[in-house]
Amino acid sequence: MATLTDPPEHGFRLGQLIYDTRYRSLTIQVVAMILLALMMSWLVSNTIQNLAALGKDINFGFLWQPSGYDINQRLISYDSQATHGRAAVVGILNTLLVALLGCILATILGVIAGVLRLSSNWIVSRLMAVYVEGFRNVPLLLWIILIFALLTESTPAPNAFRGDEPTSSMFLDAVAVTNRGVYIPALHFASPLSQNGAVTWGVILLVLALSIFAITRIKRWATATQEATGVRPATWHYTLGLLIVPVGALLVTMGAYLDLPALQGFNFAGGTHLRNSLIALWLALSLYTGAFIAEIVRGGILAISKGQSEAAFALGLRPSTTMNLVILPQALRVIIPPLISQYLNLTKNSSLAIAVGYMDARSTLGGITINQTGRELEGMLLLGLFYLVLSLIISAAMNIFNASVKLKER
Repeated sequence: MATLTDPPEHGFRLGQLIYDTRYRSLTIQVVAMILLALMMSWLVSNTIQNLAALGKDINFGFLWQPSGYDINQRLISYDSQATHGRAAVVGILNTLLVALLGCILATILGVIAGVLRLSSNWIVSRLMAVYVEGFRNVPLLLWIILIFALLTESTPAPNAFRGDEPTSSMFLDAVAVTNRGVYIPALHFASPLSQNGAVTWGVILLVLALSIFAITRIKRWATATQEATGVRPATWHYTLGLLIVPVGALLVTMGAYLDLPALQGFNFAGGTHLRNSLIALWLALSLYTGAFIAEIVRGGILAISKGQSEAAFALGLRPSTTMNLVILPQALRVIIPPLISQYLNLTKNSSLAIAVGYMDARSTLGGITINQTGRELEGMLLLGLFYLVLSLIISAAMNIFNASVKLKER
């Protein structure tokens, strides 16, 4: 039986969706999602109607049509009779190549420059300051064009390597630096796993990845042993063996050999041709992004208490050892989040490759293919989807790495 002191019971009222704090945030989110869905549906419907008025429809069948154009730098086989889809794949692989090489070199340059900016040597710290301020305050496009011009104008032509007394010579008789690009030895196989080179290299990369995974497991075992016994077992011979033996055995089985470049006629033949457009884009992206990474590294190091360095010096550790084993591992907590943004910026900035004629995804799928097929909307949708997926993959990978190096509370 209810008493006079019991509060009255009320059912749910619509007004609670606005005035009750328990429901207000959910109401706002639902309304916002409905408005966003309506806006997106209106945009899609309006786009389809406008395309229909122009006699167009949304169709991705152009990807299976012959491309009719050549790509000068490619990682897989391709000719002008291949489809636009294959041309897009070649461009995407070129983008991935320059992004991967750029991230690696930019990280190395950034870490070195960031550490040296904190050097007690005035000349060294000032030189690194000039590098950082010089590169990050000049537009990236200018650096790409400048480096490309230097590579083209300051290097010798292939005919300089000709004759009994050539004016230029190959480095170690294996590398030729010319105004048409750099020619380096290429790894070929007498007995490849298949006629498709992508399959052969895919198996090599898979074996290498498995070796690296085994090395990480061995390091974890060594760390667990050290925590249990106080003595860390030697693992360098396991690491060296896992890096060399599996991949080396696979290369020997396939009859791997080096194809050296050689001057034939008016140009070099054989080996691998790295065009100046690729080298200029790679160096410009690396130097430009490395300047920003240097400031990130410097800020991460300064975020660590000076007491950490003083404690390491009190234990007799050298400055280099202190930096590698004490400071940098702790600074990674501060460095990695903004470092992800720099990797994403480098990947998207690679679309400036069109300025020097490097055929990446922007030049193929988002350039020539659109001009030839007239499928602007489809091409840009695919190009945007590629950059979106690639950025999400980079972010996810770096976030996983960030979670693995963060401090674990006990």
